[in-house]
Amino acid sequence: MVVVELILPLILIGVVAAVIAIMMRRRALEQDRTRRAELESQLSASMKVAEEDVTRFGEELQNLDADVAGHPLNEAMQQDYHRALDAYDNAKTSLAAVKDPDEIGNVTEILEDGRYAVACVKARIAGDPLPQKRPPCFFNPAHGPSVKNVLWAPPGGAERDIPACAADAERVEAGADPYVRTVPVGSKRVPYWEGGQAYAPWAQGYYNSWRGSDMLTGMMLGGLLFGGGGNIFGGIGEGIGAIGEGIGQGFEGIGEGFGDIGQGIGDMFGDIFGD
Repeated sequence: MVVVELILPLILIGVVAAVIAIMMRRRALEQDRTRRAELESQLSASMKVAEEDVTRFGEELQNLDADVAGHPLNEAMQQDYHRALDAYDNAKTSLAAVKDPDEIGNVTEILEDGRYAVACVKARIAGDPLPQKRPPCFFNPAHGPSVKNVLWAPPGGAERDIPACAADAERVEAGADPYVRTVPVGSKRVPYWEGGQAYAPWAQGYYNSWRGSDMLTGMMLGGLLFGGGGNIFGGIGEGIGAIGEGIGQGFEGIGEGFGDIGQGIGDMFGDIFGD
């Protein structure tokens, strides 16, 4: 009888430990499924906007073919022209190889360089000086390289110095709204900088080569696009915070479970040895 009374608690403790292990395993699997679903959703959203940009760039190259037709191509023009064509091919190849949302930035970084090459070809055809290498138009990076900075304030936000393409600069200076790139979020479309984590790698790719540049630092975009504050891509910080909160809640739940189990074991020993 004494042996049974000693072995029984050990058996129960083993059972409880097994139950805890199963519960923790299920929790981990559930969190993994949730994370995978989030990544798939982000990948789908970012892939769609990247595909739109690659398609648009292909159309720009078709128009460039018409511009080039009938003009003799000197060596410098050929180099810029082939650089643009290579960018299109490389962007398509990079897009096809994307497996993770963070890889979308590789595609848009290639497009950013390709659009500058297109701008160089057009300048050579027109006999104009080569355009200054500048960050893409902030309002829509697919507009190509910016030509100047304009003062602009987002609704409810502070005024800041923004790189803009010629058309958007003209609109802003005339008091009109710039042509902003919008993305789908739920049932509505919002400016891409309000799209959250799903669109962050896509936008960041356009500005990767400008990290740490005075052109971005002076315009307050370096921090806004790459995690320095503001509401642009604030979803990144909020997402990280939510993950941390979820982990904390998970540990809190596990702790509560251990407390309940501990109380149950204590009651069990009390029943066995209390008499």
